Amino acid sequence: MQCIRSALLSTRGRLLPVRSLSSSTISDSDLVVIGSGPGGYVAAIKAAQLGLKTVCVEKGATFGGTCLNVGCIPSKALLNNSHYYHAAKHEFASRGIKIDNVEVDLPAMMKAKDTSVSALTGGIAGLFKKNGITSVHGHGTIVTPNQVIVKNNDGGRTTINTKNILIATGSESPLFLGLRSMRKPLCRP
Repeated sequence: MQCIRSALLSTRGRLLPVRSLSSSTISDSDLVVIGSGPGGYVAAIKAAQLGLKTVCVEKGATFGGTCLNVGCIPSKALLNNSHYYHAAKHEFASRGIKIDNVEVDLPAMMKAKDTSVSALTGGIAGLFKKNGITSVHGHGTIVTPNQVIVKNNDGGRTTINTKNILIATGSESPLFLGLRSMRKPLCRP
């Protein structure tokens, strides 16, 4: 599926793709979700199903965040295939299954992993489309309690006016002005 770089909502709430613009505005959204990892995409879909005009901002080229694109899912796909290799090499013979010359084909394993990731990220994109969620690919910055400005991945800029903002940035902790990093303990024993 082609990534939508920026989009506008029509009066019926349908997704209307817009060609790469240097600047665009999305008005009258009920909710902006920043991040499309496991927390963000589920929240965006549920909000849309409940009738909210929802926009999801994702800095990556595909949905799913770290877990789906480079973390949990790819790691588990490779780990699962390595278990198959181990079983074929060390366990099948004791079960009456004889296989000669078992070897790892790393490019094939990587392709299988990539196919799994593509299917899952494409599934999220399909659910966004089905539920009328507008997606904007780029780095979102909250500028007021009701406005997010996105530096689009294609170099443009999108301003989103909204009633609510949900921060679902996942595994990368954002630092807010005036707050100390959560990477250091706030109190000492």
